[in-house]
Amino acid sequence: MRYLLRRISLLKDNGFTRLVALAAGGSGVAYMLDSKDSDRSIRFSIPVPLRYTLSSAWGTADIVPDYPFPSLGPSGCGNPPISFCSASSVSATDVNKEAPFKEASEPPKPCCGCLGRDTIANAAARVGPAVVNLSVPTGFRGMSVGNSIGSGTIIDDDGTILTCAHVVVDFQGFSSSSKGKVEVTLQDGRSFEGTVVNADLHADIAIVKIKSKTPLPTAKLGSSSSLRPGDWVVALGCPLSLQNTITAGILMLFSTDFLSVFSCVDRKSSDLGLGGMRREYLQTDCAINGGNSGGPLVNIDGEVIGVNIMKVMAADGLSFSVPIDSVSKILEHFKRNGRVVRPWLGLKMLDLNDMIVAQLKEKDVTFPDVSRGVLVPMVSPGSPAERAGFRPGDVVIEIMGDKVGKPMKVVVKRSKNDSFTLTVIPEEANPHM
Repeated sequence: MRYLLRRISLLKDNGFTRLVALAAGGSGVAYMLDSKDSDRSIRFSIPVPLRYTLSSAWGTADIVPDYPFPSLGPSGCGNPPISFCSASSVSATDVNKEAPFKEASEPPKPCCGCLGRDTIANAAARVGPAVVNLSVPTGFRGMSVGNSIGSGTIIDDDGTILTCAHVVVDFQGFSSSSKGKVEVTLQDGRSFEGTVVNADLHADIAIVKIKSKTPLPTAKLGSSSSLRPGDWVVALGCPLSLQNTITAGILMLFSTDFLSVFSCVDRKSSDLGLGGMRREYLQTDCAINGGNSGGPLVNIDGEVIGVNIMKVMAADGLSFSVPIDSVSKILEHFKRNGRVVRPWLGLKMLDLNDMIVAQLKEKDVTFPDVSRGVLVPMVSPGSPAERAGFRPGDVVIEIMGDKVGKPMKVVVKRSKNDSFTLTVIPEEANPHM
């Protein structure tokens, strides 16, 4: 096609030949309309993309020649009317039904669900006004050591702000001289005194409340259960107290676990060298810096899907957020109990997939025939699980119930495909574990 266009540009002596060559080169159609009582006319059907190329390369006036064509009309000489259309099956009755010519400069509109020129900007605009800057004065043994700064998101018009606990609560032995008070600054310049009403140190999630007589902007909470690796995400916050800072990236790791009682996100706290209970994070390559903590991670629809919590200092492009589905459960606990109540069984667990099962079967032919489930490699001595009869090597395939102090049924498979239903009563987990 490129060769043909170069050859066409050299055909300066015969405009009619250029037109026929262009129509043929673009898989177009050239045909003649004829009637007994009227002059003949020539019509060229050229594909729309080629028309854009021609209009920008030569211009419309240069395409249509102004030469006499002998023997094309009753008089034997004249300029036949020439028109263009997109390459399709066109009949003589459709001559006057062509769509108007579109300018080549018009940007194409992205398809539904596609990333367009304004997609990230629109997502940030939806949630940006609800992102706030938080500042808490801190001290150590009576000496002021500056302010703890971070970000937050207004999630309710009653002034409820979602943020990280380490931004507003003492984590490292520093005493807060604010007595639970937080300075909150909105993007529109308004400032409020906020109060820390609840915090969960284990998940690093906190709630701050402000009171306003005027309406407050809010952000919509989305869902993290349907996210996939490679999905575009946007991180907003106030790093170094710089308001309205926006960075974009992709999700780098996400998967769905087998059992809904466990989390749906597969970047475990153990993967990051963090001890204690199992925690889950979204991993992204969005730029996160000091002051971004507590800010929202949003999808391209402008919905909050995570709370930015930390980054790896020794690496670039490794940032982590608490998935919003986990945050929503924490908020429910805050409303119902005033704190987060976590059941504890005393099991160490490993999610199974086809590859891990195949490897275990190579080592032990008696390993149960399962495709999915949770392997129990260790049972804590004296735990509710040990009292219920769990053994190392059990494969959990079903769990019914997850309430503290309430009996729950657990179906496990053991070697030679023996199935057992165990009854265990979860205890409340030690929050300091």
